[in-house]
Amino acid sequence: MTDIRSDIQETIDGNDVVLFMKGTRDVPQCGFSSRVAGVLNYMGVAYRDVNVLASDEMRQGIKDFSDWPTVPQLYVKGEFVGGCDIVTEMTLSGELDQLLDRAGVPYDKAAAEKIREANS
Repeated sequence: MTDIRSDIQETIDGNDVVLFMKGTRDVPQCGFSSRVAGVLNYMGVAYRDVNVLASDEMRQGIKDFSDWPTVPQLYVKGEFVGGCDIVTEMTLSGELDQLLDRAGVPYDKAAAEKIREANS
């Protein structure tokens, strides 16, 4: 399990934004992964997608790594942000914008506003 832990840590350390998800950004394999990838894609956030369905080791490894029972899992600048519900809440409250701003991660502010307008 140490190999998968170091692989996960290297991926997180090597990318500003990482989404561990079921499927890929272009072909999500579950609704929750689809929602988070959709938010990031719409907001124009550059991120690394990691398909946890590619291996049982990765699927269990990321849950053990974060001590979080579900996927998707979003990391920004090495910090675990959360899963679908948390990312959705943060998007709607503007907290995700603040986090990305603090982390120096570029995104489309107008797109973030449109998401909030559409859900208000």
